[in-house]
Amino acid sequence: MSDGGDGNSALGRKAFKRSRSHFTDRITADGRDGWPVEPGRYRLVVSRACPWASRSLVSRRLLGLEDALSVAVADPIQDDRSWRFTLDPDGRDPVLGIRFLGEAYDRRKTDYPGGVSVPAIVDVPSGRLVTNDYQQITLDFATEWTALHRPGAPDLYPQARRDEIDTVMEEVYEDVNNGVYRAGFATGQKEYEAACSGVFRRLELLGDRLSRQRYLVGDTLTEADIRLFTTLVRFDAVYHGHFKCNRWKLAEHPVLWAYARDLFQTPGFGDTVDFDHIKRHYYQVHTGINPTGIVPLGPDLAGWLTPHHSEELGGRPFGDGTPPGPVRPAEAIPPQGRP
Repeated sequence: MSDGGDGNSALGRKAFKRSRSHFTDRITADGRDGWPVEPGRYRLVVSRACPWASRSLVSRRLLGLEDALSVAVADPIQDDRSWRFTLDPDGRDPVLGIRFLGEAYDRRKTDYPGGVSVPAIVDVPSGRLVTNDYQQITLDFATEWTALHRPGAPDLYPQARRDEIDTVMEEVYEDVNNGVYRAGFATGQKEYEAACSGVFRRLELLGDRLSRQRYLVGDTLTEADIRLFTTLVRFDAVYHGHFKCNRWKLAEHPVLWAYARDLFQTPGFGDTVDFDHIKRHYYQVHTGINPTGIVPLGPDLAGWLTPHHSEELGGRPFGDGTPPGPVRPAEAIPPQGRP
């Protein structure tokens, strides 16, 4: 069963539990795990449906790593071999030469018992998986890949604020990022109610925080904003109905809706989002929740482009840096996937 993106999940009799990433090697400036940062050596494999993989797409855009790190986009609809490259000619990734991401996992470790998850970074010369550690990948983009950052790249994980960022990210992960899954995959009423209540309790706290400041930590964009955004952008489209997190819609919360629109309209955020992939994945893959596989027509996406007025709170999105440049034509979201 897919959990909506990363594949790192297990469903017990009454409790959803997200598994730990199995392959936790790090790509670092000093290459201490045997994987040095090198331009062109690695390929980032993602699904645009997956919130965990979407973090890496946002970070890669903001930091300007497109030249250094190529990207492969998997089909949002998996089969029994998980993520597949059926969006590419002949159903094969043109760089790695494989049909399924699982082939890169097999080259790293045969008979791997865990799920095939995204995001994943693959070593192009060997075709082997390097890491599927979705929690660490973007932190390393921000701190270990600095030699390959674009001029004007923001500091997404500033040293002086890391303790606060880490605290906020942990709360967001437990109650929001993962909380929607615990609600959506619950098989008992009490388990569902506890998870759903936790989601909205945390969202209210975050809304209160964001009523006073434009971004979660400090006055610039950080990793914490990326991690909250990838859940918020999916909220009304899939989590509200599909995962039964329906006490209210994101669009009904003035503060969080303004914050989410502000980020969506910031270069590097909304231009990585494919609502078509998101909706088709959740509604067609999760047959235990949606056995008909029908994908709803709504919600209307036009609201994502309306004025948000968040600049009235101040803040400098990129700090002393600059926005990323235009999206590369090959990575642009098709019309059916955007507002």
